[in-house]
Amino acid sequence: MLKGLIFDLDGVLTDTARYHLSAWNNLAKELGISLNQDQLDSLRGISRMDSLELILKYGGQENKYSEAEKEKFAAEKNAKFVEQVETITPKDILPGIPQLLKDAKAQNLKMVIASASKNAPKILNRLGIMDEFDGIVDPATLHHGKPDPEIYEKAQELTGFKADEVISFEDAKAGVESIKAAGQFAVGIGDKELLKEADYIVPSTADLKLSEIEKVFEKKQGK
Repeated sequence: MLKGLIFDLDGVLTDTARYHLSAWNNLAKELGISLNQDQLDSLRGISRMDSLELILKYGGQENKYSEAEKEKFAAEKNAKFVEQVETITPKDILPGIPQLLKDAKAQNLKMVIASASKNAPKILNRLGIMDEFDGIVDPATLHHGKPDPEIYEKAQELTGFKADEVISFEDAKAGVESIKAAGQFAVGIGDKELLKEADYIVPSTADLKLSEIEKVFEKKQGK
């Protein structure tokens, strides 16, 4: 029986993913690294330091900087991202999400945020939907980034439910892999080939219908 929903934030509730990618791309250029679109897209859904390590690897610079220098680069990127976050308003909630949250509330489903972003509370407050959620995974408690299942396992713990009692939402390949590794039902938002491991896939958030997702969920649970 469905009891809870778990959401990634960037690219699922609002399109802050574009701010992240823009800030990372600018940092890469400053380091003399040119990223193609596939390389940029590979940064979706993973943690700040993991993203930086990937960028340095793409540029053949993985052994060039100290940990202190890497922390400085990550902080610079985050400062640029936060500047953009300050412009977010409730109008930036993605299509279909307000109705999905409303339908979930009507069913008394618990809702939790599973985001690697340390800025999640700020973003949710800017969107005006902080009070809709029952908990947010603290990125500071995480030891492994997506596609490791840790973040979705911690989110599930916050709901207090079992893996087969929750549905999790993602727009990134690494995120879907994380959900499946946690043994949960995955809803993928975006390219069906990229997110093929998901149990239910829609091209955009506008296509999310809780009743339709539940039908597939219940069928998978054998109910």
